[in-house]
Amino acid sequence: MSKHREKFQCLQVTKMIPAFIADELSYEDLERFMEHIEECEACREELSIQFLVEVGLNSLEAGNTFDLQQELNVALEEVEKRVQVYRFFRHSVFVLGCIGIAAALIGVVFLILYFLG
Repeated sequence: MSKHREKFQCLQVTKMIPAFIADELSYEDLERFMEHIEECEACREELSIQFLVEVGLNSLEAGNTFDLQQELNVALEEVEKRVQVYRFFRHSVFVLGCIGIAAALIGVVFLILYFLG
């Protein structure tokens, strides 16, 4: 991948971090975000920093004890599971659509054969 394209993706992902922390990303954005975070050390580090600041400040204000790195790891694991479920359903819908189209085509062929025969 070109450096320009890579930098552009990093800028997009960095802008998505606050929405990720607030759990406001769509499944499509979440999937792209997670794929990039898994591969890009710089963006993963930026996510850690923003997560630690945002969640850490909220935890301090609430007077809670916390292990922010562990909380981030748990959040990333939960999101990865949600992305996997999303991918499964997206693929299932695609397969069902293909089956539906195949069934319709078979039906048309049988109708044509019926009227011709």
